[in-house]
Amino acid sequence: MSSLETAIPPPAVAALAALAMWVISLLAPTLQMPAAARVAACAASALGGLFFSVAGVVSFRRAQTTLDPTKPETASSLVSSGIYRVTRNPMYVGLCFVLFAWGVFLSSAWALLGLLAFVLYLGRFQIAPEERALARLFGTEYTAYQAKVRRWL
Repeated sequence: MSSLETAIPPPAVAALAALAMWVISLLAPTLQMPAAARVAACAASALGGLFFSVAGVVSFRRAQTTLDPTKPETASSLVSSGIYRVTRNPMYVGLCFVLFAWGVFLSSAWALLGLLAFVLYLGRFQIAPEERALARLFGTEYTAYQAKVRRWL
């Protein structure tokens, strides 16, 4: 299974999860929610996701380090400022918020299993390998950062 490590870019994994969530929503019973509440929750979550993702990209651009999640070993600097003081994985947190918004939009609690699968997949096949690469590259500086900042939120 190590061949899956960092092999699929997280946005592609999120797209697959979103597709699975849609299929689940077609097969499972829907939740009855007032449309205004559903749209408001969906919009708030999607905007939160956009904020985290964009803030992560901006921080990486400012640090002039790679945005390529398939090659974490090419990181040229450890980014620990900006949104990275709140979470070590803001772009992945952002994708989670967007997938949650999608689940709310679909009105399906069962569809949120796609979000759970996304989180579990990312933890094992993306984040763990990234953390190993960053520990090799930045040593005690990264270990200290890990001790201060949570992986998710």
